[in-house]
Amino acid sequence: MEYSLPILPTISTSCIVISAVLVAYGWSLIRKRNIEAHKKVMLWAAAFALLFFLIYLSRTVFVGNTSFGGPDDVKIYYTIFLVFHIVLATVGAVFGVVTLLTAFKQNFMKHKKLGPITSVVWFFTAATGVVVYLLLYVFYHGGETTSMIKAILGF
Repeated sequence: MEYSLPILPTISTSCIVISAVLVAYGWSLIRKRNIEAHKKVMLWAAAFALLFFLIYLSRTVFVGNTSFGGPDDVKIYYTIFLVFHIVLATVGAVFGVVTLLTAFKQNFMKHKKLGPITSVVWFFTAATGVVVYLLLYVFYHGGETTSMIKAILGF
C-alpha cells in the first residue's frame, strides 16, 4: 500500500509549528532583554501564522476540507477535539493580533501582560493542530474532501 501526505495540509501544519517555535524563541529573547531580536522573531512568527492561515483559507475555498476517515467509534472524539482546536485557534489568532497591535502602539504594559497568555494559547493551538493533522492524514487516511461544514459536522 502506497501512501503520501497531502502537500498543502503538510505545508500549512509546518507553518504553524514554525510559528510556535519562533514564538518560544521570541519569548526567550525578551526574557534576556534582547528587544530588537524579539521584535524580528515575533514578526517572523506572525508571518508564518499568516502564511498558515492563507494556505488554509485558500484550500478551504478552492478545494474544501477533508473529513475524518478513521473508525466511526473514534469520530465523535475527533469532532469534539476538532471543535476545541478551532475555538482555541480563533482565540489564539485574536489574542495574537491584539498582542501585536499593543506592541506596534508601544503600549508595552499591556503587551507584557498579553504576551505570555497569547504565547501559551498559541503553543496549545499548534499542538492541537498537529494532532488534527496526524489524525486526518497520518494515523488514518483522510475521508472525502468536501465543504468545511460537512467535514466538521459530518452532514
